[in-house]
Amino acid sequence: MTGAEPTPAPSVRGARHFFRASLTAGWRSWVSVGGVAVLAGLMFSASARLSDGGGASSRDPQDLAQLVDVETARVADLTERTSELDREIEVLSAHAGTAVPTPPAEQARREGVLSGSRPVSGPGLTVTLDDAPSTAVGAGPGGVEPQPDDLVVHQQDLQHVINALWSGGAEAMTLQGERVTSTSAFRCSGNILLLHGKVFSPPYEVTAVGDPAKMEASLDRSEGVQTYLEYVDWVHLGWDVRRSEHLDLPAHDGGGGLQYATVPEGTEVFG
Repeated sequence: MTGAEPTPAPSVRGARHFFRASLTAGWRSWVSVGGVAVLAGLMFSASARLSDGGGASSRDPQDLAQLVDVETARVADLTERTSELDREIEVLSAHAGTAVPTPPAEQARREGVLSGSRPVSGPGLTVTLDDAPSTAVGAGPGGVEPQPDDLVVHQQDLQHVINALWSGGAEAMTLQGERVTSTSAFRCSGNILLLHGKVFSPPYEVTAVGDPAKMEASLDRSEGVQTYLEYVDWVHLGWDVRRSEHLDLPAHDGGGGLQYATVPEGTEVFG
């Protein structure tokens, strides 16, 4: 027929159909084989990672028996550490219930001596100072006549003696039998001595426990004591130093509290 494509013969159409069907079946087979290959590769890769000895997972047990062994060992370590901590707690608890240890006997004795709260015995010196006799007359150095104040023991005279004895290593001291402490303060008014609320008259006696030779040497080095000794030679002020092998000094019998002034409540200090 003119202008139309010739119709293939039946044999040709059958060949084409067979060829197309063969291609479709082959393509499906290749896809199936490829999928199986990919899955197999993924499985082999995962297996290789699990069995690899260099990865982070190699530090963990790969089976139940090994896991049990590892965890059992870890529990044993923790149990031992817990026991150690329990023992430390017991030791600390025992110390926490213990009273603060008292100072050694020598330290307690030393503190008592320094504070004056305990009596002291030992070798030492007794220094006595006294006013000049009323008959003391005569001109002093340079022809100077003595004045009434030159004939009595003054507060600074006692202070020079006490300071020299402390400097010479005195361990404890009394003035007029009263224990001298760090808070002791005496005052002279005329020839009257006020100490610890008590009134004393001359002669004044200072007693110190310590090395007698060292304390005597300290008295000799004191300028204030040497000035007093000049008046001893001039107006015959009393002066006597005696060594003793054994002296007993009493403890301070006063309280240790300090008294101080306070402003009455409601008083305006700054107007």
